[in-house]
Amino acid sequence: MLQTFKKAFRETDKLFLLLCLCLSVFGVLMVASATHRTVEEGRLLSRDAIVMIGALVLGLAIALVISFVDYDLIFKLWPLIALGSIFLMLLLFTPLGVAPDARSDARSWLKITGSLYLQPSEILKIAFIITFSYHLSRIRNDLSGLLNVLLLCVHAAIPIGLVVITGDMGSALIFAMMFLGMLFISGVHWMYFPAGLLAVGAAAPIVWYKVFDDIQRNRILALFHPDDFPTEMYQQRQALSAMRNGGFFGTGYLKGEFTQSGSIPVSENDMIFSVVGEEFGFLGAFLLLALFVLLAIRIVRIGKRSGNYAACMLCYGVMFMVMSQVIVNVGMCTSLLPVIGITLPFISAGGSSVICLYMAIGLVLSVHRSSQGIRYDNYRYARIAVDG
Repeated sequence: MLQTFKKAFRETDKLFLLLCLCLSVFGVLMVASATHRTVEEGRLLSRDAIVMIGALVLGLAIALVISFVDYDLIFKLWPLIALGSIFLMLLLFTPLGVAPDARSDARSWLKITGSLYLQPSEILKIAFIITFSYHLSRIRNDLSGLLNVLLLCVHAAIPIGLVVITGDMGSALIFAMMFLGMLFISGVHWMYFPAGLLAVGAAAPIVWYKVFDDIQRNRILALFHPDDFPTEMYQQRQALSAMRNGGFFGTGYLKGEFTQSGSIPVSENDMIFSVVGEEFGFLGAFLLLALFVLLAIRIVRIGKRSGNYAACMLCYGVMFMVMSQVIVNVGMCTSLLPVIGITLPFISAGGSSVICLYMAIGLVLSVHRSSQGIRYDNYRYARIAVDG
């Protein structure tokens, strides 16, 4: 067994894994800084930072286990994966479902026990990537057929609808971006996209008045009329002030005036990018984004080298999941987008988000191993040509 794991490590995409670990370690440092003022006397780290470290260790172990499983087997289990993730979402409508302190109407967390919580929408993202990739591969010879495109839209509407009715509009946006990205890359005829845009435009008034609540509408309006919505803009104004305070090189680790005084609401989570900007400056923020771009390129490269259409779509799905959250989170912190509760992957505090993220990493590692024709124990690692 030890020899198997040694061989597995040698044949793992080390650059990809290194990028993930670098981002995670940096995330722990940022969360530790954002919560430094809350550290109890005699302790080195805050509870949030400790949870991050624990989630990283557990997530990495899960990723390595998943990497040993043939992705072809994972695709075959898609009904169980889909039903399991939907079941977890439905549990939000039972007494187990709880809402964040700031949004009593958004039941987006499951209370497992004590202070242990799970966000089912994070697991649903992984399930969607798996099932949608498999769906695309099954109809790849007629991707632009009207019926097939409609069925793909229904497929995406299920997770989007589930997160919308729980009040988690931020996750709904991420699912929509993942869906559109994977649909575009898959090879669906481009004419469907302007048609879809027209449909979204027609539905916009209904969404604005019937789906969005007052809080969500005000956060959007605040971007265009900030002086009329000082309460809604407070968090973003503080984040921008912190980043301006950091300048080009930053104030230094644990030396951010806004960060260490607690002036930025939920700086360890939604506004973590402002902590990076203040303490490491524009240069640090730029380098962080560069790391994300390198990670995205590596994921896509692993998918393309697999020689398998479904595996390639799987990797694209993971890439779109990560980069969609990066774009939205940075947009929130820079006041380009409204605050909708989206975390920065690897960097923001949150145990369940870190663990689920490493589940996605495990899927990419599985694709990498399979593309090399590696066999471990009784698992089959098939190589299927793209034109299979």
